[in-house]
Amino acid sequence: MHICLILAPGFPILTYVMLREVVTRANALAGQALFSLELRSVTGQPVASVDGIEIAPDRTDWEDPPGWDLVILCAGANPLARLPMGLRGFLMRAQQAGATLAGFEGGVTILAAQNLLDGHQAVHPHTLSEDEVEILANTARSDQIFCYDRGRLTAATGLAAGDALLAWVARVHDSDIAKQVSDQLALGHFRSDGEARNHPKAEDPVLARMQSIMAAHLADPQPMDAIAQSLELSPKQLRRRCRKALGQTPTQVYLRLRLDRAEQLVRDTALSVEEVAKATGFLSPSAFTRSFKSRFGAAPRAMRKI
Repeated sequence: MHICLILAPGFPILTYVMLREVVTRANALAGQALFSLELRSVTGQPVASVDGIEIAPDRTDWEDPPGWDLVILCAGANPLARLPMGLRGFLMRAQQAGATLAGFEGGVTILAAQNLLDGHQAVHPHTLSEDEVEILANTARSDQIFCYDRGRLTAATGLAAGDALLAWVARVHDSDIAKQVSDQLALGHFRSDGEARNHPKAEDPVLARMQSIMAAHLADPQPMDAIAQSLELSPKQLRRRCRKALGQTPTQVYLRLRLDRAEQLVRDTALSVEEVAKATGFLSPSAFTRSFKSRFGAAPRAMRKI
């Protein structure tokens, strides 16, 4: 089955890494190339992630090899800048040929701007401009971490995007392979329904929502004031609620999530320490290494040798 991943400038690197890992591991477990992954960019040129990591596309045109099964748009902030003339036609042809159209984070806004989400339910990006709110006005908002609705697959970034792709794999091919990939990537319990993860477990639905927001923004940590505001709480109220239920401050919960993902990337990918640091929201490799060693008792490079 054929997957086309279209990257826009400022795309989240963690989402890109998760998608590649899911495809690579699914093929390895199957012992054959079940899924192909072709990279394109909206600019037709090498495209930089929000952290400045540049990825070169496999193709620079909008010609259509036959048989796309899934077309994914992955974008960060300001997703509508520099969209090419040929993109809408490419997406329409893919849809008419039966492909599922997917948007992750800003990619959701791109699909909506092409009128390809009208009347559908979708996961909206966490941060929207006034123009983007208007663009998404005809799209029902889903509170799940990912949503599949009549040939449309939408999700937030990072872990949610990995879950979304695994759910698609389970839908079109084999749920056993999806579950095995989830286990290998330390994603925890495989989600086929888009429900949010609770890690560490939070019975409080407000804190579960907090964790979902955090998990969607591991590469670009959100200010605690903004998270509290999205939950309709003051920072003080959120801190008190989090301490009572989880025994940690929201900042500690956020750091734990980022470091847990960093450990998985160190163990299971070939990303450099600098790339892992950027993918998990650290400003410098040195700051990342200090936090990593404090949590796990070994520096990232030392852990890879174990």
